[in-house]
Amino acid sequence: MNVQSKYSYYVEDSSQIEENRAGKFLEAFAAVLEHSNYALPLDVYARISTKCSRCAAACQLHQSTGEDRDIPCHRSELLLRIYRRYFTHAGILLARLGSGFTLTDDYLDEMAESFYRCTACRRCKSTCPMGIDHGLITHLSRWLLAEINVIPKALLVAVREQLDGVGNTSAIPVPALRDTCEFLEEELEELYQVKAKFPIDVAGAEYVFFPAVSDYLLEADTLMGNAAVMHVTGGSWTIGSGNYDGINYGLFYSDRMMERIVNNVTGEVRRLRGKKVLVGECGHATRSAWFIPTFCGPDAPPVVNCMQYTWAQLEAGKIPLRNEKILERMTYHDPCNIARAGRITEEPREILHSICSDFVEMTPNRTENYCCGGGGGTVSIDEIRAFRTGPLGKRKADQIRETGAKYLVAPCANCKKQLREVCQDNGLDNVQVVGLHDLLLKVIDFSKGA
Repeated sequence: MNVQSKYSYYVEDSSQIEENRAGKFLEAFAAVLEHSNYALPLDVYARISTKCSRCAAACQLHQSTGEDRDIPCHRSELLLRIYRRYFTHAGILLARLGSGFTLTDDYLDEMAESFYRCTACRRCKSTCPMGIDHGLITHLSRWLLAEINVIPKALLVAVREQLDGVGNTSAIPVPALRDTCEFLEEELEELYQVKAKFPIDVAGAEYVFFPAVSDYLLEADTLMGNAAVMHVTGGSWTIGSGNYDGINYGLFYSDRMMERIVNNVTGEVRRLRGKKVLVGECGHATRSAWFIPTFCGPDAPPVVNCMQYTWAQLEAGKIPLRNEKILERMTYHDPCNIARAGRITEEPREILHSICSDFVEMTPNRTENYCCGGGGGTVSIDEIRAFRTGPLGKRKADQIRETGAKYLVAPCANCKKQLREVCQDNGLDNVQVVGLHDLLLKVIDFSKGA
């Protein structure tokens, strides 16, 4: 192998291994270890991994299937085994003595199947006695597989459209964006008698808004709720015509792609001379935006999720509410990407308690809540819907059913799509999946707003 790296590995016939995917995979692995900070945690995990399987109790997929391959530490071992064999002195020595294993195309196929069964929700991390982050290993494994072109087509096409096509994952051109925003303004005036605007390309605004671009097609009430909040609070915001998509599917399969998309977001904020990134109701868009300081340096713009903004304005008394609260029972789904680390859990609950009279929690919730079943980008793969709403979504469906709620609040574009399909496929026809700002829109008293 021609890898100029301290992580170069031993192979007996380099010319032969270069001809197959295994050789290319190992080359990519060596490069990632050399030029990223994955080496340290991977080395630690490879040394302490015990496969005790305590993580199995936390994995909703394993709870449904009972299969060994769905135990998180068994899945992680697929990558750790490669690391020990090819990137440690002991592994290289054992190979020279005739022990160990050889990476093959069949092994890579097994990895691809296993790591794309995982939603990367990271719920298992909290139960590992050694602190191994199996979600991180899933993320790294997908990146390495992507370097040998093993990527679900849905993820690949979306990212190519965003980076090299029209500029967003839903292929919405700028004229269509403008038409949609004008239509939503007219809807707000007709339904709520308020002249709230969707400002586009306003230079010097405090916030540049990046929702999941699919909201412009599918979540009109969420976007109208966002605009209504900005209107009554007098918020300084704009939508950039150069980049209006907060979706970042690079988070699900490639750090290289994620970095390019993050830099495009920052570039749009700088083009408009904005001060902050305001992310819409989307869990993974928010989490990927949190990498802006990592990829874009200390001068990168701060990142604010729209629920954080709304809660702060509500606390400051700047969002006038009607006296009548929403009477129907509602529950709240914690998107993994914003709740698992405890970064956004209380703000949405405070808002819901302010606007509804019958709120019930799922059990468990917050950092321990179950994934919607479509995490890690699997929601975009329509071909596996039966798997997503069956084995992956069963535990979530049980959670929802136990609440008896009419409204299921899910402040994430991916979660909304997945949960609607979970409800449809699991007999929860009476449950309505909505965004947080959808409901807030119903109770704002516009007569007292800005």
